[in-house]
Amino acid sequence: MSVTKQEWRYSAKHFEFQGHQIAYWTGGDTNARPLLLIHGFPTCAWDWVPVWETLGAKHHLIACDMLGFGLSDKPRSGYSIHLQTDLQQALLAHLSIGEFDALVHDYGVSVGQELLARQQEVSSVAGLGQMVFLNGGIFPDQHRPVLMQKIGVSPFGFLLGLLNNRDLFGKSFSQVFGPQTKPDERELDEFWEFIAHKNGHRIMHKLLHYIADRRTHKERWETALVAAQDKIGLVNGALDPVSGKHAYDKWRDVVPNARHHLIETVGHYPQVEAPEQVATKALEWLTPEA
Repeated sequence: MSVTKQEWRYSAKHFEFQGHQIAYWTGGDTNARPLLLIHGFPTCAWDWVPVWETLGAKHHLIACDMLGFGLSDKPRSGYSIHLQTDLQQALLAHLSIGEFDALVHDYGVSVGQELLARQQEVSSVAGLGQMVFLNGGIFPDQHRPVLMQKIGVSPFGFLLGLLNNRDLFGKSFSQVFGPQTKPDERELDEFWEFIAHKNGHRIMHKLLHYIADRRTHKERWETALVAAQDKIGLVNGALDPVSGKHAYDKWRDVVPNARHHLIETVGHYPQVEAPEQVATKALEWLTPEA
């Protein structure tokens, strides 16, 4: 990675959202079209560092740690995809950004779908242009949660908050990567440090509310995808046990006119596991044709 963990921490900016401090970053070409990067669960905007420099050569980059993640505040309750979407809109307003594209991953794909739905229903996100999806639960019936997620949404979910630690996280998290692209111990330490900041590991089960949100808004969010086929695309890591090739196949079935690209050798975090391929494909799709 071209940026160290310490440099990333020190470069964070902050704004207030509903009484909470939110960490965010901007970078790249400030004269270029803005690109909003929305991270996944249980990590944070640190996930975008491997593609930050490449994407920044062509775009003005904006990314935040959503509420409950990374360096942002982590209240004990009140999480929903709708709230996190409100946060993204508040960040754009804070930066006076109107027109933008988006790159979304995992938890962030639900935020992306909500942005698309809002744009189509009430034009509250009128400036949203193209959107590139990475692995995530775009289709609830194709989502295959890992054991920790199953525990987290069960009546015993509070135990995840009580018992979660670096070793348990490392074993579970590594399972969603490709066999040849798993994070090493140093990288796992870095991911965990952001998760555990402000005791975030104690509220991970509460962040899993997004799984219920996906079921509740399934029809609305999938309708938004179908309506936006001309401006969306999916880059998918095929070896992801949660949302890999099976989710990619569903994408091609539901939105046959949307763009798609399968990376055969990686898992759930393609921007970390194959950053050059992800950045190249995203830039290809996001760059207007001459």
